Amino acid sequence: MKNITALSLAGIASAILLLLPSTSIAQTKTLNVVVTPLSEKVLSGPTTLAKQGSFFVGGRDIESSTLSTLPAYAQSGTITVDQMYVRYQIPLQAKPNSVVMIHGCCLTGKTWESTPDGRIGWDEYFVKRGYPTYVIDQSGRGRSAVNASAMNAAKMGKESPENLPVVFAASHESAWTIFRFGSEYPKVYDGQKFPIAAQNSLWQQMVADWLFSMPTPNPTIPNLSQLSKQLRKTVLISHSQSGIYPFQTAQLSNEGIAGIIAVEPSACPAADGDLTPYIKMPIMIMYGDYMEISPRWAPRLKACRAFVEKVNQAGGKVELLLLPEVGITGNSHMIMQDSNSIQIADILGSWIEERIKN
Repeated sequence: MKNITALSLAGIASAILLLLPSTSIAQTKTLNVVVTPLSEKVLSGPTTLAKQGSFFVGGRDIESSTLSTLPAYAQSGTITVDQMYVRYQIPLQAKPNSVVMIHGCCLTGKTWESTPDGRIGWDEYFVKRGYPTYVIDQSGRGRSAVNASAMNAAKMGKESPENLPVVFAASHESAWTIFRFGSEYPKVYDGQKFPIAAQNSLWQQMVADWLFSMPTPNPTIPNLSQLSKQLRKTVLISHSQSGIYPFQTAQLSNEGIAGIIAVEPSACPAADGDLTPYIKMPIMIMYGDYMEISPRWAPRLKACRAFVEKVNQAGGKVELLLLPEVGITGNSHMIMQDSNSIQIADILGSWIEERIKN
């Protein structure tokens, strides 16, 4: 059974009743969200900031004798690795809690900025909604530098080529199906909402992924924990590969984490694992369309359903929002870039305001 009820509140606010099917998640609670969309005047108007800037979190110094193979640069010395880049924007009259946006595989913080077809991104949207907004580049990605020592060591004959870092890139063709634009490249699912005409702008965003060459635990996790403690009250918003990161961060410490929104997570915590860190924290897990027909995503959704069920049986407050079940269809894996991205941002912003009290 799928229900969605909307009420107009003076042309600005609307109430949306999201009733998740009892056959999907045992003992699911009704999710009542009064969705207050940002007005077109706010969305199209100037974005006024009290402050903006950037900084790094974490990192460690290492000594290396394979820093360079070029004669103009020394082979030996000290470098800093595993740090995490953070860009922030703080609006005037900012809300007391902030949001942190964490990108997924083969991408950077650009994920959350302007959409491929030039519309407002979620980073600016949440600033306009009043949230101090922090966008990261995962450790070893984008402006968070990688450690090139192992590559140079192999080139210099000091290490076997088998010890080269594992680095991968997602092709346009593979990303097409992973992002659920269609069943195969270049076919498009009926009704899908990603701006296909602007796909080249997405391909330009994609970068080599060093995930499997990073230390264990991935330094992004303790860096997120340090950032959360620094911000004191923040909502961690993750996507895809990073979907599990806020949960892993909460395993280290709940300090500073006001809530979690996992957008299309590639994985949820194990349903038979330690669920204690998630019991008292408001959590939203959200997926778009075409999940059940995707061999890659259907089992991941099933695993997340099991996690939600177990946490809620233990007294938690985890909500699973499957957009088609509330009448919102056509969303790809890249929800924050889809043509209805603002509609979804309105729901998430309103959810934060209802679930996380000042």
